Amino acid sequence: MSAETTLPTLASLAYIPYIDSNGNLPAEFQAKIGVYAIFDREQILKFVGFSRDISLSLKQHLVRQPQSCYWLKYHTIDRPSRTILDQIRAAWITENGNIPTGNDIDAAKWNDPIDVKLLMTEEERSQLENQINESAQAKFLKSLARRMEDKIFAELAARGVNEEIHFNPKLKESGLLDLK
Repeated sequence: MSAETTLPTLASLAYIPYIDSNGNLPAEFQAKIGVYAIFDREQILKFVGFSRDISLSLKQHLVRQPQSCYWLKYHTIDRPSRTILDQIRAAWITENGNIPTGNDIDAAKWNDPIDVKLLMTEEERSQLENQINESAQAKFLKSLARRMEDKIFAELAARGVNEEIHFNPKLKESGLLDLK
């Protein structure tokens, strides 16, 4: 086992705030490869992931699950290796004693774009079905996506988040919210 695969345990790593005192994600994650563990306000493990750019992934998770992103633990590596990253993630999940919901029943909520169609009310479903053509449906979905986007921005602002966040405008017409 190389030095890079001799890893710290999850318990040995310090918790760091997900959002710093200026309302931004910690700067040290920009373009860093590694594994990260996300904890809620009570420091309960919610998700363990890995990325070639931890900062970008953390921003995605913050937008998708803002109520669950309060604390982090992480380990970076110098060279990308999916095998090593998978090993670290698996070891941390095993150490936790149970699979975090973000790696289990809520995996789509953590990993996939936000689909506003899944969040529509019955009235909104009816309105979507009654649109006269695909163009009208796309406009309706875009308006729903913008409302969800506003809700997300309000929730992040209430947390003091100042991070620049831009959703992909082309996906909104499909009722999806994902970062650019």
